[in-house]
Amino acid sequence: MTYRRPLLASIAALIAAADAPGAFAQPGVDQPQPRLPTERMVILTRDGRRLDFTVEMALTPDQQTIGLMFRREVKPDEGMIFDWGQPRESSMWMRNTLAPLDMVFIAADGRIHRIAERTVPLSLTPVDSRGPVRATLELQGGITEKLDIRVGDRVLHRMFGSAP
Repeated sequence: MTYRRPLLASIAALIAAADAPGAFAQPGVDQPQPRLPTERMVILTRDGRRLDFTVEMALTPDQQTIGLMFRREVKPDEGMIFDWGQPRESSMWMRNTLAPLDMVFIAADGRIHRIAERTVPLSLTPVDSRGPVRATLELQGGITEKLDIRVGDRVLHRMFGSAP
């Protein structure tokens, strides 16, 4: 029984440390990652409108794993693009993502393959591309409907061999 008090004291100290602000703060675990480098991207709609966005470039596996987790908002003209390097199936979820998002799945030729509108914050339900895509673009929830962005519209960006 003499070991019980030191053990309880150690456990209490760990609990207190875990409750301290920033004690175990890690991007993607309990706080957003720092803003990633940005680039200009344009969506060219079927009726010829050019919609300008500034997108953060999620290029590394660590950046892609964290994505927009813990961000409280995404501005209407901003987003994050996940470059998969080559066409592949994309399956994402909203774990630790606080704001609803529109997920835009983009084929290798820059055409929008699929749009998942207003994904549910904090959901573990997979959101799938339903076919191979080169990139996944996350935008403010509801913006694709508001701007009338549709499947088949073209994304202009260097990763698709097109300049905005």
